[in-house]
Amino acid sequence: MSGRMDLPRLHDALDAQRRARDLSWRQLAEEAGVSPSLLSRMGNGQRPDLDGFIALVQWLGTPAEEFMSHPGDDRATPPAHGPTPELETQLAMLLRARDDLPEADKEYLLEIVGATMRRIKHHAGAGGSAGSNDAADPAGSGDAGSGR
Repeated sequence: MSGRMDLPRLHDALDAQRRARDLSWRQLAEEAGVSPSLLSRMGNGQRPDLDGFIALVQWLGTPAEEFMSHPGDDRATPPAHGPTPELETQLAMLLRARDDLPEADKEYLLEIVGATMRRIKHHAGAGGSAGSNDAADPAGSGDAGSGR
């Protein structure tokens, strides 16, 4: 396998979601279907087993890939342009924690966040600027022929 689990990132995401939902670590373990000792071991730097990892990322509602690092990755150094992957994860966790939004609305907003992040990353990778005029026209259709 070419990647490794980014344990600090997973633990930080769990802690952020736990705090957002006002849960104890024991309550988190119960909701996620893992043992409290698994979370304790993770806090001490030990990686969870595969079943525990799957249960935790499912509880977070975040793709497992978000918690994998690959050779050459330096997640401690944010990219020069565009948002860090942590921003998308944090936004997703905040949206999922909202009790005042229907699930369909949460999913719709998550799709918008994901599409926006991909667009920003694409423009940053192409040497574009996150503050370009493209932001005013997210579909990229322009006003040509619109009669304005």
